[in-house]
Amino acid sequence: MLCRSEVKLLISKEVKLRQSSLQRGEMAQKGVQLDREAFSCSICLDLLKDPVAIPCGHSYCMNCIKSHWDKEDEKTIYSCPQCRQDFTPRPVLRKNTMLADLVEKLKKTGLQAAPADHCYAGSEDVACDVCTGRKLKAYKSCLQCLASYCEKHFQPHYELPVFKKHKLVEPSKKLQENVCSRHDEVMKMFCRTDQQSICYLCSVDEHKGHDTVSAAAERQEKQRELEVSRQNIQQRIQDREKDVKLLQQEVEAINGSADKTVGNSEKIFTELIRLMEKRRSDVKQQVRSQQQTEVSRVRELQEKLEQEITELKRKDAELEKLSHTEDHNQFLHDYPSLSPLSESTPSSSIKICPLRSFEDVTAAVSEFRDKLQDVLREKWTNISQTVTEVDVLLSEPQPKTRADFLKYSCDITLDPNTTSKNLLLSKENKESKFSSKKQPYSNHPDRFTNYDQVLSKESLTGRCYWEVEWIGDGVCVAVAYKNISRAGSLNECGFGHNDQSWVLYCYKNCYDLMHNSVQTPVSGPWSPRIGVYLDHRAGILSFYSISQTMTLLHRVQTTFTQPLHAGLRFYNAEVTAKFIKLKYT
Repeated sequence: MLCRSEVKLLISKEVKLRQSSLQRGEMAQKGVQLDREAFSCSICLDLLKDPVAIPCGHSYCMNCIKSHWDKEDEKTIYSCPQCRQDFTPRPVLRKNTMLADLVEKLKKTGLQAAPADHCYAGSEDVACDVCTGRKLKAYKSCLQCLASYCEKHFQPHYELPVFKKHKLVEPSKKLQENVCSRHDEVMKMFCRTDQQSICYLCSVDEHKGHDTVSAAAERQEKQRELEVSRQNIQQRIQDREKDVKLLQQEVEAINGSADKTVGNSEKIFTELIRLMEKRRSDVKQQVRSQQQTEVSRVRELQEKLEQEITELKRKDAELEKLSHTEDHNQFLHDYPSLSPLSESTPSSSIKICPLRSFEDVTAAVSEFRDKLQDVLREKWTNISQTVTEVDVLLSEPQPKTRADFLKYSCDITLDPNTTSKNLLLSKENKESKFSSKKQPYSNHPDRFTNYDQVLSKESLTGRCYWEVEWIGDGVCVAVAYKNISRAGSLNECGFGHNDQSWVLYCYKNCYDLMHNSVQTPVSGPWSPRIGVYLDHRAGILSFYSISQTMTLLHRVQTTFTQPLHAGLRFYNAEVTAKFIKLKYT
């Protein structure tokens, strides 16, 4: 193996050869660059296309000079874009064939212009250690040579066998950090005692007797630790991404629930306002109607009395006239002809209530207002408290031991109104078993008719835990929304076959979980007792195998949109299942 000085000598010789070659190439390149400038159009700054020479001697692309002069047609004087010499009339343009041939030959040389600026190393780039003058960007760095090379100066590492085993890395500015400052040797060792990189001479000098290994071996060990750390980080990333997704779902659920509640509240308050408006209108209409009736009655009696007054005045006038008759015989003759008085309306028959006829209505409306305010005040406190009790983030950790789960145990009873006619219930409604004979249950809209299922009476929200014990070939332990269909196809009302129910199929030797007709095999120890844990707010539904230990069989993470009910489904004869009454101690 060659030492560093020999390698540097070989590189130096190779570099000198390549530098002379590069210089020749650069000179040729400069010549090409000059040629390109000489045969370029000063208007488009590109190589001439269909070159033409105008009277002053300057050359342009035919289309470029045509376009330039087309803009000067209004002035009728045409000038050269470079020397500004004027021509009248407009010169006739003809292709310069000799110039066109020269341009084509220049194109066929295949030589390109000098490297673009982006090929040179900037302040933030790693520069080639071999380039002289303006340095190019490094293409690779060599850990053996401790040097960085541009793509051209890197070629010896591809071509010379002596460089085949060199370790090449992406361009690095830290190559000198690999050199021992004490011995000027590459540090290929690692001292585990002092936790630092060292060279071979260090290992037999000040680090003698220390736990030293090769840098490659230490790297391999650290690489394994790094991979473990990365796995842990990636797992944490996945966990946090799940948490973020869960929180995003919770945000959507909160927004959806709040929007729905606001909409429903607006509808309810609108109905209340509409009802109050109707009652106000009714009171107003009744008062006006009664007002009209009473005024009509009074006006009618008033007119009758006024007619009586008129008649009495007329009669009084006749009597007055007769009383002034001086002839006694004439008085006696006319007196019998006087008409008798009509029956008078006695004043005592007119009974008028004090002027507070409708004040009782005002008092009744005021009393209604006061009572309504009391109800609103009382119910508003309840509504406000219910709103403030909405708490999304869990304040308590999820239970881990059976004792923790028993804190949330709930007493489950089965609802007889939901029971299929092929199921029998115990007196306490905690146990159900399959019956081949249909039971004479009355028809009820909540009863399952097509499948042997039953739901609990209890509506389950918050945190709940219960256990089911079963005997026989198998049973389905389920939870479902109350509005699940009671009749219809399996996908409409069968537990686990729709998006309104979740079910754990329990067989004699295995389990399956089903939701929305998607069946998932579940592994775990078999047990005739199944524990179910529900955290409605967190969207967690877990099934456990209960024996001497409590083993998680499957956990569902979702968003529940309604309260849930516990359920059982039977798919075979001679099966009994019951909800165990749990005690928390």
